[in-house]
Amino acid sequence: MTVDYRTSKIKSRIAWTIAFIFALLQLAITLTPFFFMIMNSFRKQFDMLQQGVFHLPDPWYIKNYIEVITHGFFGYFLRSVIVVAVCLVIMLVVSSFAAYPLARMKFRLNPFIYATIVAMMSVPMHVTLIPIFKLTTAVGLYDSLKSLIGPYVAFALPMSIFILTAFMKTIPKEIEESAEIDGCNRYQNFFMMILPLSKPGLSTLAIYNGVAMWNEFAFANTFLLTPENKTLPLALGQFKGEHSLNIPINMAVLTLSVLPMIVLFIFFQDKLVKGVTAGAVKG
Repeated sequence: MTVDYRTSKIKSRIAWTIAFIFALLQLAITLTPFFFMIMNSFRKQFDMLQQGVFHLPDPWYIKNYIEVITHGFFGYFLRSVIVVAVCLVIMLVVSSFAAYPLARMKFRLNPFIYATIVAMMSVPMHVTLIPIFKLTTAVGLYDSLKSLIGPYVAFALPMSIFILTAFMKTIPKEIEESAEIDGCNRYQNFFMMILPLSKPGLSTLAIYNGVAMWNEFAFANTFLLTPENKTLPLALGQFKGEHSLNIPINMAVLTLSVLPMIVLFIFFQDKLVKGVTAGAVKG
């Protein structure tokens, strides 16, 4: 018995050591591009050729960031924040309203509606680019931030409803039954019981869709024309065109662009993990 215990303990340590080594390797692979990007954003234009791309900047050159900020970066940034915030609010409200009856109510069209929503996940987003462009032009929304709200929300809804429906199905029905005994109706059950318990799922959807909307380029490039209406992904293309030979400035723009999403993930990573794993185990 003692020998078996020692053997299993040694095997466990070896397994954990191997897992730790692979985790460190994955961490190194993941962080290397960010390290490369941030480090080279503090160089002068030709320092990469003279010093090497992985050599520490000497000296640290912060004028790249000053150049980016003084050329309207925060305008692009603010417009992206507005678009993403409005789209996320609409998407979360609509998806939660749609997921609740699909997850908790039995009616004849439930399977058909759910299957249709799941089928919509297979439609490629950019296949609809031309029809949506024609529709946007016809209703007078071209070259306006409002033109992005419809496509962003519409293509985020199928996946969001699918995930949130599965999440709400894991919430014990006894909670609703107890609330109904205390006098709660369907609306009170949803707003006071189900919705607060669905916060991990809603947080997961907010982060997942927020990153996709933040980085979306094709629709923004098609629907927005004037610089006063362009969002952050278009700013990256503009800076790249204006400073095609100045790699450090492009690295500075990229650093400022990804920083909000990294900070958002750091603060909400626990909710993201909970939301992803919430439906894994029933009971």
